[in-house]
Amino acid sequence: MSIQEILDHIHLEMSRRDNRGQVASYIPELASVDLNRFGLAVAMADGQVYSVGDADVPFSIQSISKVFTLALALGKVGNKLWERVGREPSGNAFNSILQLEHEQGIPRNPFINAGAIVVTDVILASSSPAEALAELVSFIRYAADDSNIYINDAVALSEKQTGHRNFALAHFLRSFDNLDHAPELTLGTYFHQCAIEMSCRQLALAGRFLINASGMPQLIAPGRVRRINALMITCGHYDGSGDFAYRVGLPGKSGVGGGILVTVPGKASIAVWSPGLTPLGNSLLGAEAVQMLAQQAEWSIFG
Repeated sequence: MSIQEILDHIHLEMSRRDNRGQVASYIPELASVDLNRFGLAVAMADGQVYSVGDADVPFSIQSISKVFTLALALGKVGNKLWERVGREPSGNAFNSILQLEHEQGIPRNPFINAGAIVVTDVILASSSPAEALAELVSFIRYAADDSNIYINDAVALSEKQTGHRNFALAHFLRSFDNLDHAPELTLGTYFHQCAIEMSCRQLALAGRFLINASGMPQLIAPGRVRRINALMITCGHYDGSGDFAYRVGLPGKSGVGGGILVTVPGKASIAVWSPGLTPLGNSLLGAEAVQMLAQQAEWSIFG
């Protein structure tokens, strides 16, 4: 089957599913998203883009933004970043505070909330929040070759008003001298980065810089591309990362908006959106759809 035929088959299969998970109701602006939404897009290394369903409908990328902020932070401070953030799977919930206290304020990895807050703190080192966010959005727009990508201020405000756990994490980080800016400043930036809206098509195109293929955007050094992909496969789905790696066999980063960005090194970038989540905070049907795609296209980093 062609890639488009595979996507059509997946779309039909997902439309029949009764169990679609639960939306992220703890963020009020996300609680009202239609649970029946489903989009899938694949941007190939040869320039072709294939899509089905709601692939052109913008959604809140949430923690998928952490991939892009990590790329920026590594560009600013290089390996010094790893003095403040680890590179190990957490084994705990994405917003866990227990591990952070136990490990003296050094988050396990840059994709759990505490680690991502530190990464945001890093990109603020020589910028105001407005400048840092403008740089991030410009980076994503350039990667996607699409200027029609924005931050949803209503979602950012919704997260600020309900982000008590993130404020606790930020104050913990500050108490261990692992936050250089005031928690309110860093978190204000963090909430806005998570509120970036993109469609599956835009996200798949933006993810091409992570596939190390000829003709794709070369926004960071190839060595850093490999390392970000390594972190995506080991940490990109929080304490569900091992299961995703086992089932899909590809690097991926999820967000509680229901999106997943997946890379097929040398071949393609994939974005899927289904807003219903598992109890671990990952898209239920999104993961199933990518598993089907990987199996039918015979894509895996494990051969």
